[in-house]
Amino acid sequence: MKGSRPAAGTRTTCPYCGVGCGVLATAAQDGTVSVRGDPDHPANFGKLCSKGSALGETLGPDGRLLVPEIGGRAASWDEALDLVADRFCETIAAHGPDSVAFYVSGQLLTEDYYVANKLMKGFIGSGNIDTNSRLCMASSVAGHRRAFGEDIVPGIYEDFEQADLVVLTGSNTAWCHPILYQRMLAARARRGTRIVVVDPRRTATAEDGDLHLAITPGADVLLFNGLLAHMARAGAVDQAFVAARTNGFPDALSAALADAASVEDVARRCGIGRDELHAFYELFAATERTVTVYSQGVNQSSHGTDKVNAIINCHLATGRIGRPGMGPFSLTGQPNAMGGREVGGLANQLAAHMGFDPPDVDRVARFWNAPDIARSPGLKAVEMFRGVGDGSIKALWIMGTNPAVSMPDSMRVRAALKACDFVVVSDVTRTDTTRFADVLLPAASWGEKTGTVTNSERRISRQRAFMSAPGMAKADWRIVSDVAGRMGFGAAFDYDGPAAIFREHAALSAFENEGARLFDIGALADITDTGYDDLDPRRWPAREAASASGRLPENDRFPTADGRARFVAVRQAGVAEPVEAEDSIALNTGRLRDHWHTMTRTGRVPRLVSNAPEPAIEINPADAARNGLAEGDLARISSRYGSARAKVRVTDAQKPGQAFLPMHWSGHFAANAGAGPLATPATDAVSGQPELKHVPVRLRRETVAWGGVLITGRDLRPTGFVHWSRHAVDGGWVYDLCGAETPDQGVLLSRRLIEPLQRDRLVEYTDRRGMNYRVAVLTGTGALSEALLVAPPNQLPPRDWLVSLLGSRAPLSSADRTALLSGRPQTPAPAAGRIVCSCFNVGVNEIAAASASGCSTVEQIGARLGAGTNCGSCRSEIRKLLDENRLQAAG
Repeated sequence: MKGSRPAAGTRTTCPYCGVGCGVLATAAQDGTVSVRGDPDHPANFGKLCSKGSALGETLGPDGRLLVPEIGGRAASWDEALDLVADRFCETIAAHGPDSVAFYVSGQLLTEDYYVANKLMKGFIGSGNIDTNSRLCMASSVAGHRRAFGEDIVPGIYEDFEQADLVVLTGSNTAWCHPILYQRMLAARARRGTRIVVVDPRRTATAEDGDLHLAITPGADVLLFNGLLAHMARAGAVDQAFVAARTNGFPDALSAALADAASVEDVARRCGIGRDELHAFYELFAATERTVTVYSQGVNQSSHGTDKVNAIINCHLATGRIGRPGMGPFSLTGQPNAMGGREVGGLANQLAAHMGFDPPDVDRVARFWNAPDIARSPGLKAVEMFRGVGDGSIKALWIMGTNPAVSMPDSMRVRAALKACDFVVVSDVTRTDTTRFADVLLPAASWGEKTGTVTNSERRISRQRAFMSAPGMAKADWRIVSDVAGRMGFGAAFDYDGPAAIFREHAALSAFENEGARLFDIGALADITDTGYDDLDPRRWPAREAASASGRLPENDRFPTADGRARFVAVRQAGVAEPVEAEDSIALNTGRLRDHWHTMTRTGRVPRLVSNAPEPAIEINPADAARNGLAEGDLARISSRYGSARAKVRVTDAQKPGQAFLPMHWSGHFAANAGAGPLATPATDAVSGQPELKHVPVRLRRETVAWGGVLITGRDLRPTGFVHWSRHAVDGGWVYDLCGAETPDQGVLLSRRLIEPLQRDRLVEYTDRRGMNYRVAVLTGTGALSEALLVAPPNQLPPRDWLVSLLGSRAPLSSADRTALLSGRPQTPAPAAGRIVCSCFNVGVNEIAAASASGCSTVEQIGARLGAGTNCGSCRSEIRKLLDENRLQAAG
């Protein structure tokens, strides 16, 4: 395989999760882009998830930043960059280097990350650069460093296929890393691999698992301490491995035994049955080839680092690490979270896995020729925005991320950004954060920039440009380097392209290393520009051109002073803010299957939003009844930090006393529906990672007297409503609206949304009491331009047909014009319904029809409709629909 084969398309890497799937992208002359999985890439072998399959649909010009802006007005690059450099220099001169900060992103390429880190830590001389990876992977980094001496993931993806037991904890892998999950399921079909899922929620992953442990949120340390104690009692500890290759086992075991008096005690405190817990412990103890996969449910905690080490302790105790089919495995959330960790994107690290101890500081300073290098860690994300809020940070540069939505206690973050003396934002599109920018810089997006990313198994892959950046957008490394030059550091940032940055990054990884750090890609330090262009995916370490890299550690030595791994004694601790009030429940947050972060990329793709078109909070039926809530009600959700609104979804997938709210909705897609305003800013004392999986909230039913739906091609931000949300459809948007006024006043309020048009282009109806209002606006050719429907709650007509008319733009017949306000065509046509399979655009009604005609298994649905045959992340939902249809037929 070579880097770019024009006949097959440009070989690049998906910009979503940490799986790091290979993509073949082809840009047509009309500007459209088609993508397919790269069959030769070792992460995905041609498979793509629903988001990856729809990448070509995310590349339109809508919402793109095209020119630099200063105070909201267009500016030249020279004017904008001169201002950024001048203000940073002035601030540093007046208040010192720690008065400025960078907040960067796992969306950056490694070369972008490297340059930003070098500028802040090496030449500005402050540690104040942190990344949104602090919100997702910092506890893994800290746990790795405590146990192994370095931030290493020991295993590789092949271990998932060679394991006899896979434990998925704090990871809805079926939705968040579906390509890897399908590799696990394929291995189960071949070799009988058992899958245990540890998650408070019954997720799509749990639906497929052989055993689901629905533990109490935050009880992970207790669960794995109980496992360590059980293995000691059962004689399952590998005493030879522990003695020869580890330190600290007696203390870790003593802590575990003190924590876990018995299986019965652990089961009771974890909120699960004794028999199911014992079955898990026995299975783990008896199965040598065991992989424990963990992700945000473990990391995003005020005790996340201890959870990571509790997991690692169990693998060290059994010697199940560094060998085929076994080991602890951290799945990263972003495409380049690992690359950012390699170059020092976290505030408490230097580049190339070095820290702030004096020898490392001296080494990096000499390599960079940076005598003013930072000599102590900077502020981590939550601390950084506190510093912005209290005025100690006076100039802030945010790159490729949306902290006004994603940070915990986000209303305080917004207040801090508003009060900050000088805010720079470089991004691809407008977000909730860009509105706080004094200077806004247009950055190149996926498909327009070139560089490298590192996935969860330490595999470095190339992202390659296959289209030109629009307007005046530039690559992030170029923007940062240009500012560095204007600040007087030009000689250190005189790169002629990303290949030169990569060579320097590789050289630093090998500089005075001598095997002390496992992160070493020195074999690539002399790579030519052509070699960089053609670079095939490869894992680190890569110390010499012919070296084979795989599982770690190498040569039975961990990267610690004595070559031994370290057990860490940990004890179960309570959550940062326990639920104490009788009318409160514990709120969990996380991802949905087809959405990504704050939806800046996925929110404009109709088939990606169709599975979950509006924000909804999931609660157990008992909590719904206790709070007077029913399916579809609008709920106000309040914590001590802020509030949000979302529709209610009642499901027994949530245990009583727990709720789940997706993280994705920003102010561009709904009114105050985000999880950020609710989340606690409490952080892990070791990693600085915030607790995003648990906060006490209260629920109450919002009074809604009317509902409305606006179907339009216009991009709006409605105001004056109790709540609104919107989702993309072919041809435009669907806005769901509601209010507390009487329906007749709701009609008047909603009519403001209709553009003043000629009367002969309106089809309009208002009932005599003013309780219902319907209007359709036609184009000059007689096609539907937009429609607005207002009615008392739960009395709106169907919308599917009207939405299809907006997408088709076809002139309407006289019969269809007559039918417009009913929402139903004269000749009924089946509607697909809510989309279940985003890969093939298969709706719930189509699956029901196939079930009624004889399809009784997921495989038969796949053969008939294609649903579930690509990434497979919808298979559990298809199975559930088939079960429901069978029950209805039997009744």
